[in-house]
Amino acid sequence: MDSNPSSAETAQGPLYVSEAVTTAAKILVVGHFAVGKTTLIGALSEIKPLRTEEKMSQASVQFDDLSAAPDKRTTTVALDFGRLTLADDLVLYLFGTPGQQRFMQLWEDTARGALGALLLVDPARLEETFPVIDLIESYGLDYAIAVNSFTPERKYGEDEVREALDLLPDTPVVYCDARDRESSARALIALVRHLLTRERVA
Repeated sequence: MDSNPSSAETAQGPLYVSEAVTTAAKILVVGHFAVGKTTLIGALSEIKPLRTEEKMSQASVQFDDLSAAPDKRTTTVALDFGRLTLADDLVLYLFGTPGQQRFMQLWEDTARGALGALLLVDPARLEETFPVIDLIESYGLDYAIAVNSFTPERKYGEDEVREALDLLPDTPVVYCDARDRESSARALIALVRHLLTRERVA
């Protein structure tokens, strides 16, 4: 087995946090099943993300609707974890939660200490987002909506998304492609700005 911890490097960046880091922040990346949470964290993380994915079995067929993601072969069963250094002294940890109802008990520990949540939605399956919104609000987390545009030609307008999800006027709605780092970063920035605004108001 090849192990070389002295280099402390991965293909994506340094494995260990710099000694200059004095502050860490935690953000949740949430959403319904097969909406792109694992993909977004993978696009943003400066380290190889930790993933707890398992192959989907025949037993899950009656529970998991694959009509919107027919090629999906694995699913997150605990969490995804990624890291992003924002400044010399500040690091952001990204925690992705499972999307299926049967894994929702994992939310209690994952949500503890989080500043807020980036809620990924598929505009073609907005009805699946309501249980996730209920959970976010039950934990008192502020959030931003990131519309993952799988098919740009079927883009829904911001007003349509707001009305369909019954969002508060100040809840950010941004569009992203979870596969693209720059696009995903813009969604994350929208959430951070929203959290800063809420903090100043409070």
